[in-house]
Amino acid sequence: MLGLKLPTDPRWVDIVEKNIEEILTDHAYCEQKAATNAITVIVNFPEYPDVVEAMAELVKEEIEHFQMVHNELLKRGYQLGRERKDEYIHDLLAFLIKGGSREQQFVEKMLFGAMVEARSCERFRLLSENISDPELRVFYRELMESEARHYVMFLNFAKKHATTIDVDQRWKDFLQYEATLMDKYGKKETIHG
Repeated sequence: MLGLKLPTDPRWVDIVEKNIEEILTDHAYCEQKAATNAITVIVNFPEYPDVVEAMAELVKEEIEHFQMVHNELLKRGYQLGRERKDEYIHDLLAFLIKGGSREQQFVEKMLFGAMVEARSCERFRLLSENISDPELRVFYRELMESEARHYVMFLNFAKKHATTIDVDQRWKDFLQYEATLMDKYGKKETIHG
């Protein structure tokens, strides 16, 4: 369903299990950044009322997810650490076409969102199936389903509002590019790292 060209090595879960506090802190900030991204879409593309409405709902959901992850940290006796730079996101942003028409900018933003949600979904699936902690298995299963819905939403908005751009081709380009990045990721206890 996700179309990712290079799956995460399942041994990534072994890395995660060595530092649950780190993965939960990184995950919390990912949720916060997802909420911020949705707000940015609202600010930059107010001409799409359906997108604005969906992004407003997404902001609420992502902040709820942030709270869930934060609560998970506290429940385990940890605290939210400092935000870390997300190199994966930085690399994805470098692939976006800069400038161009508003339609091009919108499509790029939607496909960027879809890609982040797709990889997060794939990582959450791995955690839900392979992490030894039974509570975290359930936790990540629920979040995986949410990420899958977000992925579909972003991709569908790109297709719905593009009139001059071949969204399917651009998505294939995104998938190919993202696959080239994955050689350097999956080696740290972070959601995308």
